[in-house]
Amino acid sequence: MLNTEYSLTKSLQAPSISAMNRLVALIALLLSAFAAQAADKPNIIFIMADDLGYTDMGCYGSSYYETPNIDRLAKEGMKFTSGYTTSPNCQPTRAALMSGQYGPRTGVYTVGNIERFNWRSRPLRPVKNVPDLPLDNLTFAQSLKQVGYRTAMFGKWHLGNHGAHHPSQRGFDEAIESSGKHFDFETDPKTDYPKGTYLADFLTDKATDFIRRNKDEPFFLYLPHFGVHSPIQAKPELIAKFRKKQPAGGHHDPVYAAMIASVDESVGRILALLDELKISKNTLVVFTSDNGGVGGYVREGVKKGKDLTDNSPLRGGKGMLYEGGIRVPYIFRWPGKIAANTTCDEPINSVDFFPTVLDISGAKRPDNYILDGVNYTKLLKTKDGKGILKRDALYWHFPGALGAPDNLWRTLPVGVIRSGDWKLMEFFEDGRLELYNLRNDIGETKNLASAEPKKAKELHKKLLAWRKEIKAPMPQPHSESEEKINETPKNKKKNKAA
Repeated sequence: MLNTEYSLTKSLQAPSISAMNRLVALIALLLSAFAAQAADKPNIIFIMADDLGYTDMGCYGSSYYETPNIDRLAKEGMKFTSGYTTSPNCQPTRAALMSGQYGPRTGVYTVGNIERFNWRSRPLRPVKNVPDLPLDNLTFAQSLKQVGYRTAMFGKWHLGNHGAHHPSQRGFDEAIESSGKHFDFETDPKTDYPKGTYLADFLTDKATDFIRRNKDEPFFLYLPHFGVHSPIQAKPELIAKFRKKQPAGGHHDPVYAAMIASVDESVGRILALLDELKISKNTLVVFTSDNGGVGGYVREGVKKGKDLTDNSPLRGGKGMLYEGGIRVPYIFRWPGKIAANTTCDEPINSVDFFPTVLDISGAKRPDNYILDGVNYTKLLKTKDGKGILKRDALYWHFPGALGAPDNLWRTLPVGVIRSGDWKLMEFFEDGRLELYNLRNDIGETKNLASAEPKKAKELHKKLLAWRKEIKAPMPQPHSESEEKINETPKNKKKNKAA
């Protein structure tokens, strides 16, 4: 009896060997399922430079600027030659990237309000600009959080830094905003750092710390550098290095070159850490810029002296709807998924990243929310992307104006369409059309609107239809006498480029 009771008690207190084996097998199965699920959700890192021009890197043609880490990224992944932003300046590109929507849906067309430039000297009143990304516009960071991603943003947000507009309230678990200065900078929220710290290094410190803490779970890191935006400031040791170099191809400024080198150092630190943690193969890294470089103005007659950089062979620069203002570097690396050392000429745009990141992460497409972009995941996994994207055209709507010194203008109100190799520009003040074949004339030197009237008419019709469909507001004529009532000394200042 005692033996029986003892045996029964033991069997109740401890599982049998077979039960233990089943438990171990179940735990192993669950762990393997979790691991498979994590592998299905790659880490995503999106690095964006500010005002970096299309040719401001070695892999895009510069022999003066030195970008070994960005060049490595291109060599190990896919480089786009027709990567576009939705706008020629900072804020609207960021709004389109985060929301997946063109400007007419967000109301963000430019930086700040329309009083930045003396628009009263022109025949059209610009459309009122929305300074912050509206709260009813979703961000893809919010979608990523819903499928288990840890999310972080360190750098220039530019979509509203107060209250509910701060990135910490727009889908980012961690967010530190900083822009405006490269030394002695301020951060939001306030963060201490050693005196003399360079902003690009500070942001990269925060980014690498985030990666280390989240290496075992899917994460999304958004690293929008303030470099290489003005003020043109760089680390002295890097400036000294470039002072010894001969200028080449319109690239000549040692301080600007040193700023590019700091952004490149940041990319290098990120790549080195991914290798150290052995998570490179499960991490998509994207590198791009928010608009074209600060150059091309002298050739366009909107600046005297010398440009900071040169976007040649592209025409124009930041603030213009010519290629130099909206065509930017775009590089994607994802070992084992994206073929190394590939180049793609298929046009992609800021609004495309939202639907693409949904597909890559397995996140659900938001209900009752329009996404203007297309998913280019399949394109990334091809050799050149030809024939993959089923999109007829890309569109730009700029119902304002961007000034330059001496009461000159970088751009006036304009609408743009690119379809295939063709690009049409419609200037709203006088209805002038400009038509270019970008395959034959990437520098937009020959306006073919008169020589190719059928093509001009075809593209103009598409542009008009798109504006009607998206309900794009148009700048309106104004009377100088009507505006004098509200005239202030501030409004009479000369145009100051920004």
